[in-house]
Amino acid sequence: MVTNDPLILDEVGEWAGLWWLPDDPDEHVPGVLRYDPEGGLSLSLIGAFEDRITSHPAPGVTAFHEGSREWDVIHGAAERREITLLGCIPKSSKRTRGARVKSPDKQIVAATTAIIGAHVSGEEDAAFSAAEVSVEDLGFWAASSVFEGLLGAKDGKFDGTGHISVKPVEAQSVVADGTEYRLAHTHTLPFFDRRKGGTAGRMRDTVSIRVAPPEPFALSAALKAASLMQDLIALATHRAAGVIWLRLEVAGTESLLPNGQPRPRRRADVLYSPAARGKPDAKAVDHHRMFFTCDSLPFEEVVPRWCEAHDRMQAATNMILGLRYAPARFVENNLLTAVGAAEVLHRGLGIDAKPFPKAKFKAMREAMLAQVPEEHRDRFKREIRNDPTLRDRLHALAARPDQEAIALVMPNVGHWASRATKARNDLAHEGRTPNHSFEELIAIVEVTTAVVILNVLHELGLPAERQREIVQEHPQLRTTARTAHEWLVAPDIGP
Repeated sequence: MVTNDPLILDEVGEWAGLWWLPDDPDEHVPGVLRYDPEGGLSLSLIGAFEDRITSHPAPGVTAFHEGSREWDVIHGAAERREITLLGCIPKSSKRTRGARVKSPDKQIVAATTAIIGAHVSGEEDAAFSAAEVSVEDLGFWAASSVFEGLLGAKDGKFDGTGHISVKPVEAQSVVADGTEYRLAHTHTLPFFDRRKGGTAGRMRDTVSIRVAPPEPFALSAALKAASLMQDLIALATHRAAGVIWLRLEVAGTESLLPNGQPRPRRRADVLYSPAARGKPDAKAVDHHRMFFTCDSLPFEEVVPRWCEAHDRMQAATNMILGLRYAPARFVENNLLTAVGAAEVLHRGLGIDAKPFPKAKFKAMREAMLAQVPEEHRDRFKREIRNDPTLRDRLHALAARPDQEAIALVMPNVGHWASRATKARNDLAHEGRTPNHSFEELIAIVEVTTAVVILNVLHELGLPAERQREIVQEHPQLRTTARTAHEWLVAPDIGP
């Protein structure tokens, strides 16, 4: 069935048609492609592609070898749409040659990705002009809506009247490194769902981001663009933000309507397994758990900054999101992850200031090496490095965000940095942390996580006032501050 609606990654689908290998386009095999959100893509063929690995050691002799063939690409035509399957592996093949009753072969093929609406030669085929992606909580993050609701009141009391109105929202657009990013709303027409027990009036406002590079691009680039936007919303919401749908515009399909206006390019939907799959009908995130929206950090500002900073901060943000949504069962693992994220971020931000001037360090190292026996000198040379210590890195990170926000998170930066360093070193070198209580380790993990988060938000240009509000209002950071003020207080050493 042809539809203008994107294919939702969380919904099942089925396409019956004909399928073939690109290097043998005249050999069609009938079959059904099925997509299941949990099980992925499966092509059931009535017939089979040759998946046996063979050789011909002599004329008229065919040798069959262990294993089976895999196919990078399978093309198909189903439900009046072109389909490309990528990363195809035969799961089972049932051949009936020589059987008493003649019947067709059967074969089941698993695929990693399906492009519903276009034939391409592979993941690197520059066949697309734009990608459009919808991500969970994107509408909330956009801080805009086509809907406006009013409740009637008389003498200060609601009188049962009111209305919901629709006003189109102007798309927001920004160009970063030559690529246009466009935040747009699409809404449905009013629909009245009449049931025996009542009637519901419905409209839907969908927010998506369209990514349009200056030149045609491949599926691999489209998936990277979708992941880029997915990571941005995950950072803003501090939760795994699933991709709801991904749609591509096919390059070279431009045409004009009879009135001379340009006709939209042909579109193709992508079915794949993103890092997280979105559930469009799940409840939206609570506004207290949002780090920022386009109100506090406008779309035209945050997207270019995110594009520029994403690669150098991605490892750290992934580690922190992992702590939030897939935490290890043991606090020691979480300690290594949180402190590791801080180290990775410090390096990624390019603030690795050397403790000693280069020339002075070289002279010092040579003087030390002169005291080491020749047979051990190479090993000592590798160990003597002019790098900041972990404590130096933690201090440097704590000095970057708004200092009032940092003060709200923890009572003493120096004490946190020392205790975090001691805990990590004890765990890494001795395999245990005998000098820390369980509660203190939890406090170190949470405070280190908060420092990484505030650094990422600071790097994106989040205003100082909003950084303070997050520490005071976000449930997790409020709890972190309370824990830190209980377990990370420097001891009073007296006069």
